Amino acid sequence: MALNARVANSKIVAVHISKVYTAKKREMIAMRDINIEILRNEFVGIVGPSGCGKSTLLRLLAGLDEPSAGVVQLNDKVLRGPGPDLGMVFQGYTLFPWMTVEKNIAFGLTIKKLPRERIKETVDRYLAIIGLTQFRSYYPKQLSGGMKQRVAIARALANSPEVLLMDEPFSALDPQTKSSMQLLLRQIWQLEKPTILFVTHDIEEAVFLSQRVYVMSSRPGTIKANELIKLPNERTLDLKDTPEFIAIRRQIEAILHDDDGD
Repeated sequence: MALNARVANSKIVAVHISKVYTAKKREMIAMRDINIEILRNEFVGIVGPSGCGKSTLLRLLAGLDEPSAGVVQLNDKVLRGPGPDLGMVFQGYTLFPWMTVEKNIAFGLTIKKLPRERIKETVDRYLAIIGLTQFRSYYPKQLSGGMKQRVAIARALANSPEVLLMDEPFSALDPQTKSSMQLLLRQIWQLEKPTILFVTHDIEEAVFLSQRVYVMSSRPGTIKANELIKLPNERTLDLKDTPEFIAIRRQIEAILHDDDGD
């Protein structure tokens, strides 16, 4: 993928990136020659086996680490490090325990020194979107796991990041809460249209949420496939039981488990 041969509305692009770690004078190749492109307002999933470098790739795209080779670009500019243009939601809830729900969501806006009224309007809006208006004065220790993750998502989106990077944010949740969070995130995306890159080991989750799914090989991680998810834009949990959904899930499973090309 040439740097000057991309779609005009590309948001974030990785071109021939590799990552090599050195320990005790030995090299470990975490990933090699990764090329991906996420378009503006697109929801893209990344799946792969454990240890394939999914989280490492996300760190590179967030500017939290540097590739050993290749380049990452955000809005056609080389990414030099983390910044407000990139939001992240992790598996852990990463909320400030000493802050209320309201103050957690407002944190980034306060750092930006936005007008108080604008901060309140933004926080009120996201509290309504995530269904936690009545919990605005609660502290994280008073919330369930799913509620904490809703707050983490709202806090990230409230800052209007260029790209929201999500690293297996629902993997620690029970199945029912996980399904509810998937539906909520999909609804938020349809409403807000942020650009999202979502890393998961759950193929069903990736298919339900995404417009496209990149499939990674086992270590050293490479891109095995870039699958377009041809499903309706309006999605409910019942979609997972349809023949169309099951066929796409099985297709990605087959790619993931076929090691002939690794």
